[in-house]
Amino acid sequence: MAYSGGKAIRGPQCAGLLLGRKDILLAAWQASSPHHGPCRDNKLGKEEHIGMLAAVEAWIRRDHAGEEKTWVSWLNNISNRISGIKSVNAKIQEPNGFDNRSALMTITWDPKQLNITAEEVAEDFAKNKPRIALGCRSDRDAGTTSLSLSAHMMQPGDDKTVADRIYNILIQKHEQKSSEMEVPSASLIGHWDIKVEYFTGSNLHKLFIEKQDGNWLRGSYKSSFSMQEIAGTIEGNQIKLLSTYNAPWDSIPFTFSGTLSEEILSCTLYMGEYQSAKFTAKRSVYRNRTTPVTIPNYGRRNGNGW
Repeated sequence: MAYSGGKAIRGPQCAGLLLGRKDILLAAWQASSPHHGPCRDNKLGKEEHIGMLAAVEAWIRRDHAGEEKTWVSWLNNISNRISGIKSVNAKIQEPNGFDNRSALMTITWDPKQLNITAEEVAEDFAKNKPRIALGCRSDRDAGTTSLSLSAHMMQPGDDKTVADRIYNILIQKHEQKSSEMEVPSASLIGHWDIKVEYFTGSNLHKLFIEKQDGNWLRGSYKSSFSMQEIAGTIEGNQIKLLSTYNAPWDSIPFTFSGTLSEEILSCTLYMGEYQSAKFTAKRSVYRNRTTPVTIPNYGRRNGNGW
């Protein structure tokens, strides 16, 4: 079993624990620091070794049940602070299981009642101090938007800070957004050749818009890694698209925001932790090929063999 040294154990982020049969551990030990081998680039310093030992000793002494009760009490404080705000509901899930064991809270509301979405709240909290990391999602079909937060990384007093920030932004009077979308300036259906210019280097991708239902777009995106689904909107000449590449233990969001001008899509491509890139797309040009296709007869099986 391999464990991160950081996160819940609260040891050095670059350290960890490997527990199991001695023969397996010794095999891993032979390929690790200070031995010369393929894993030497991942070597640890003595400081990380001692820090990891201290974290394990502290873990054994900690009152885990008491910590979990404290986490729940902090989330209850946040829930009590925001109770009474129109359409807002808070649900607390107590720690359970073994993986990422923490008290969790989900705060849900009707965005049409408060004229603000969870994504907008999370964006505000990420840009302004003190910064607060929140999960967010909107369910268009259910007509709800929600925030999610965990308490296990909070320190005493953080619950009041979080409660005040959420309360103050939700009770503000936000301008009502128009539910009508601007008529699209053009149809994007078709194949597009893309040039993506990264911080260093560039690459050629493909965009296939297969369906345009009014403002709503759907299709496929061929990135450097795979063919993946893509969807989004066009309002006037403003384009917003989202495609996600998923791989074991990783996920890269491809979020496009830009304009359509004279059959050219010019966008900024946001890739989360992988920074941003410039994105330019032009409609694919096909050769005017009218050559008949001839099916070869050789190799066909008949009654006398081949």
